Amino acid sequence: MENAGFRSGSFDSLHNPSEDDDDEMVDIAGATLDFSATEDDPPLGSGSYEEPGSSSSGAAGMNGGGKPLDPLEETLPGLGTYEDFNTIDWVREKSKDRERHREITNKSKLSTMALLHSVSDAFSGWLLMLLVGLMSGALAGGIDIAAHWLTDMKEGICLVGFWFNHEHCCWKSNETTFQERDQCPQWQSWAELITGTAEGPFAYIVNYMMYIFWALLFAFLAVALVRAFAPYACGSGIPEIKTILSGFIIRGYLGKWTLLIKVITLVLAVSSGLSLGKEGPLVHVACCCANILCHLFTKYRKNEAKRREVLSAAAAVGVSVAFGAPIGGVLFSLEEVSYYFPLKTLWRSFFAALVAAFTLRSINPFGNSRLVLFYVEFHAPWHLVELGPFILLGIFGGLWGALFIRANIAWCRRRKTTRLGHYPVTEVLVVAAITAIIAFPNSYTRMSGAELIAELFNDCSLLDSSQLCGYKQLNNTQTAVGNCLADRPAGVGLYTALWQLALALIFKIVITVITFGMKVPSGLFIPSMAVGAIAGRLLGVGMEQLAYYNHDWFIFKGWCSPGADCITPGLYAMVGAAACLGGVTRMTVSLVVIMFELTGGLEYIVPLMAATMTSKWVADALGREGIYELSPRCVPLPPLGRRLLGIITKKDILKHMAHIANRDPDSILFN
Repeated sequence: MENAGFRSGSFDSLHNPSEDDDDEMVDIAGATLDFSATEDDPPLGSGSYEEPGSSSSGAAGMNGGGKPLDPLEETLPGLGTYEDFNTIDWVREKSKDRERHREITNKSKLSTMALLHSVSDAFSGWLLMLLVGLMSGALAGGIDIAAHWLTDMKEGICLVGFWFNHEHCCWKSNETTFQERDQCPQWQSWAELITGTAEGPFAYIVNYMMYIFWALLFAFLAVALVRAFAPYACGSGIPEIKTILSGFIIRGYLGKWTLLIKVITLVLAVSSGLSLGKEGPLVHVACCCANILCHLFTKYRKNEAKRREVLSAAAAVGVSVAFGAPIGGVLFSLEEVSYYFPLKTLWRSFFAALVAAFTLRSINPFGNSRLVLFYVEFHAPWHLVELGPFILLGIFGGLWGALFIRANIAWCRRRKTTRLGHYPVTEVLVVAAITAIIAFPNSYTRMSGAELIAELFNDCSLLDSSQLCGYKQLNNTQTAVGNCLADRPAGVGLYTALWQLALALIFKIVITVITFGMKVPSGLFIPSMAVGAIAGRLLGVGMEQLAYYNHDWFIFKGWCSPGADCITPGLYAMVGAAACLGGVTRMTVSLVVIMFELTGGLEYIVPLMAATMTSKWVADALGREGIYELSPRCVPLPPLGRRLLGIITKKDILKHMAHIANRDPDSILFN
């Protein structure tokens, strides 16, 4: 009954499990948040948790005299300590918590103070979820605001206050026009500040150079801080979170320094213009908040299994604040990252995600008084004939997902086996320079990933001045429903936008493969959605023009008459975004829920389901594992760590538990 990294003892008490569940109790008296410890995650059973005189009583128990030694009472120094890069003992942790619960229940019948202690213990789990939601929501709101501000700083600055981004700077201006609503005297580009003019080739070159300068500065600061202070802060963090939730120990990965550096460098990395997102790393940020707050509560500080229940809820909180999708966050934690997810964790995850979403809504980082990141309002319903193009988008998403995973893994192997891996700072600066140089001339690659997706999801209306709405204005009166226009022939502006989108698609596909896996915080949700949204918008415009010029075809007869609004290109962009994200991550149920929460488009759940399932089937046919099972890690791990960072199923955990407890796997109840 050997278990490397864990010093075990007798398991006599395991044969008398309590009927009571653990979950409703905790003692917060005297708990402190100690940042002075050298370990971010104190070992269980360390000396700081032992009662005076425990050594003598333990010695007596081992020598046969006095009270027999019960390993669940942790009377020996070091008993229950888990070494770094090893697994926890699930059976022992659960049994130890039952013993603690039984003791609190028995003492509650003896005195009023013990009863109050029992009540506080029962409430502490919900209090911890409340704190996790508040802290994660506040950090996510600050990250969104700071990233938006620094992204706009690459193009100019607000004269009335440098801390205002472009949109906020022009809110109170009376000099804006409808055609140039983003231009106001209070906001000036770098060319206007330096040369005094915003027009001409010299002004363009000045803006170009300043854009590259800020991109390189932000990228350098991000990689330098990660390399110097918190190597674990790089990457998205979701693969490592999955590993930790399966029972693996990675000390320092969820610590205070990792949280601080992750928050700062995430803002810098996103603002640099690299092809990455902040949504995946927000799951890591939320789990760091949960791990730090667990030190306030004895039950979670001393029990690794209980702590993992909190981390599962924190993963839901991370998705909730990333997309404004609390229900999708809970399903994401259940489907994608958690291995041990009892019913009480489901309810607490829901509560924590609700608190986090409310906190984010109160901060209002998007400035639109909405919680969702990409609110859409499509006026035309979809038709059954359109399921064909939606399935084509699903096939594209599956092919893109499988291609991206293979290409990214191959690039990361090349990084590790060549001299490129020895110079992470140089690699980040080179990729940032290439990205900035290529991205600036194209308006769709220059804008941030979230702005690009919002632009592609948009449904053209009477008041839109976007290039994607550059249709020809016909002389005859167009039929309009509300603020929605009928299908029209494409104009010069739309054709220009389509060429730029095609080039942006190629650029995004190539640069995302190279960017993901560098030594900066990097999420994959937004880049994957951007690729799918571009492809979907291109296909949607093609279908729209096909229906306009060939409305007498049999596939359009009966539902697409001349002058009607038949095809919605923004809907195709939304479906394509879901398909590509599903092809990379292999998410299904949670992805569909996240998408309709993200956009408010509940009416279009069937197209999203069709594209997501098709994407998963195609991607699984080319490779069974998603990016989070195969993605490279930020810091090299020992051989045991590399083995356990693969796919760990519930069956594997059951076998591990049975090996520890010397039981049959079928006799262990794994809820």
